[in-house]
Amino acid sequence: MTLSLTQLEEARRALDAPLFADLAGDAEISFEFFPPKTAKMEETLWNAIATLAPLAPRFVSVTYGAGGSTRERTHATVARIARETDIPAAAHLTCVGAGKDEILEVARAYWEAGVRHIVALRGDPAEAGTPFEAHPEGFANAAALVAGLKAVAPFEISVAAYPEGHPDSADDQADIDNLKAKIDAGAHRAISQFFFSPEAFFRFRDRAAAAGIAAEIVPGILPVSNVAQTRKFAGLCGAAIPPWMDRLFEGLDDHPAARQLVAATVAGEMCRRLYAGGVRHFHFYTLNRAELAYAICHLLGRRPAAAVTAAREVVAA
Repeated sequence: MTLSLTQLEEARRALDAPLFADLAGDAEISFEFFPPKTAKMEETLWNAIATLAPLAPRFVSVTYGAGGSTRERTHATVARIARETDIPAAAHLTCVGAGKDEILEVARAYWEAGVRHIVALRGDPAEAGTPFEAHPEGFANAAALVAGLKAVAPFEISVAAYPEGHPDSADDQADIDNLKAKIDAGAHRAISQFFFSPEAFFRFRDRAAAAGIAAEIVPGILPVSNVAQTRKFAGLCGAAIPPWMDRLFEGLDDHPAARQLVAATVAGEMCRRLYAGGVRHFHFYTLNRAELAYAICHLLGRRPAAAVTAAREVVAA
């Protein structure tokens, strides 16, 4: 029997070493949560934090609603993480809906609460679909916010990056220029918007390097736990959902367990391809659910810190 080129390629892949066999466990991770609205959502959030904490993330971040709508809940959540866990907590801050003095007062309150890391964002308008307008007495953009924060205290600052382009950007170069302005203003790293094509991230990383951006660019990973919700998010932020991925999730709306398996497979494979391309830092958009992010970290070789220590002690003995 003569094999086609396609069959030969599939055979080669099947005979190669398994994708996730014996990875070194050298991938660093971080997680994003959103502030809970109800007691039940708060229980879900803290269960997720308890599940993911043993993986020793570099930090966890807590989002900030459009127009500052979750300010108090964000502050309370971040302060509790800083107070009750050993995980470095990062708070999101945006330029929307407040003047400079008000925003910087929030930053000072974070510093006093022991929070040393801010995710500085321009932010989305309070009403979806309306253009961004800077507050008359506020920061014009994220680069200006970064500079303002650095004047308050020596915060560690993360900013956003958009591998497939921010919806408001004129072109790819405008995205790179904006990122460079944020890094030049004092940001330490960029966390990317989610994407579903490793090539999109690699192209963006190469363009950033060519522009002289030396700061790390961390890929943001969104495991697809809710397909309709993901489509909505993608439409708002300019991320493309590949047609093959849309087709892959068809028929799974009424099969949550199967959907979870598919989601973990898709996200895990993408992270493995990013890892093969030299990526060693991953940021997971958890939507306050732990299992998918935990599974992908496990595939990448990340194990609970206590288990890793015990394994090393056994080997040493």
